[in-house]
Amino acid sequence: MLGRLARYLRFVGEDAAWVRDLQDNQIVRWATDEERFLLTRDRALARRVASSLWIATPDVEEQWRALRRRFPELPTEVRFVRCSLCNGSLAPYSPPADRPLPKGIPRERVGQGLLLFKCAACGHVYWEGSHTADIRERIRKWSREADG
Repeated sequence: MLGRLARYLRFVGEDAAWVRDLQDNQIVRWATDEERFLLTRDRALARRVASSLWIATPDVEEQWRALRRRFPELPTEVRFVRCSLCNGSLAPYSPPADRPLPKGIPRERVGQGLLLFKCAACGHVYWEGSHTADIRERIRKWSREADG
């Protein structure tokens, strides 16, 4: 229910695990055992976990604003720290010169100082591109509106 929000939290460097296919009891136990703050659209589930926030809206923009109102210290700058796909840790990456680059990465920019990051868990490669600028602008806008 909050998968897109989890990705945006990862964009700003937050450790945002996203679980699917678990029963409520399993989620409560998991959140408690890992001392995680639970974000959920399930009101009854939120009542069962002391450190939780019920988010009513299905809209990711409104979800971000609700979270930002609750946690005004929430980072708003995109950081290459967490994999947006799996939540793994990112590390600087230098691709071998004799191997093809992942689709979309311009080789000439790599030689000009384009920084690459690779997920230690799933191997996905990240770089600063136009998509990053779009995400930055979206997060800034949503945060300004929440801080309003």
